[in-house]
Amino acid sequence: MADGWLEHPEGRKVIEEVSDAMERDIAVLSRDEEALKTTEVVQPALFACDLAAFRVLEADGVRFSGAAGHSLGEFVALVAAGALELRPALELVLTRGRAMQRASEERSGTMTALIGVGAEDGVSIADAARGEDVLVVANENSPKQVVLSGSLDAIDRAEGIARERGAKAMRLRVAGAFHSALMEPAVADIDDAIARLEFAAPAFPVVPNVTGSPTSDPEELRNALRRHVASPVRWEPTIRSLAATGVDTIVEAGPGDVLTKLARRTVEGIRAVPVRSPGEAAAFAAGTGTPS
Repeated sequence: MADGWLEHPEGRKVIEEVSDAMERDIAVLSRDEEALKTTEVVQPALFACDLAAFRVLEADGVRFSGAAGHSLGEFVALVAAGALELRPALELVLTRGRAMQRASEERSGTMTALIGVGAEDGVSIADAARGEDVLVVANENSPKQVVLSGSLDAIDRAEGIARERGAKAMRLRVAGAFHSALMEPAVADIDDAIARLEFAAPAFPVVPNVTGSPTSDPEELRNALRRHVASPVRWEPTIRSLAATGVDTIVEAGPGDVLTKLARRTVEGIRAVPVRSPGEAAAFAAGTGTPS
């Protein structure tokens, strides 16, 4: 997923800077399926590719009025907006990845996507399936999709209940129960790292995952990030709040188009475009990029 961005000077600059900071070639790691199964590798790899996509768009003349990132993407959004510098943000991403990996090994769990279920029904299913285990709505993705996170047994029960209620359940290939209380062992290390960071006023508002509301206040951004790893990703409110500010076009910068599809399902008529390569970035900047 990194190879395409190496073809553009600004994309290559980001990939090389991340590689230098890690003392590992992130492009090589991005081709290694086994390495990408670990949180400590996949997180900086995604960070690098998403930020490379943003820098290419910026170099092509695209200007932005707001930013948000789904889970790890929030760190990219903060760098893109100028609230954090690249290297300190990457150090935090590396700390986060290691801490989450340790937490996942210490307190095993997983995640499942429920299709056809909104946030309210997701909470109902989680309440019915939880028992004495950990189980929460971790991602409010769209009006018809949520992700549950928690203990293995509770996830098994939740998938059964969801199917009984007519929803689809799809187990995610993740290393642990992210955005749930099972990540609490990771919080202290991440919080210590955040406390050492300098946050600046962003060039445009950023929407934190935990609130779903835009802000340009550096301390609000810091405090939201402190709650990030064990709190839900409120993505549906995030997209709605961006639309409420007058945003009519959303660009998904980086690998994939999942967030593009979620945006279209959340706000009727919004233009959402995936930019997964320098070619797609150039087409979008020229006004010829179309939703796919």
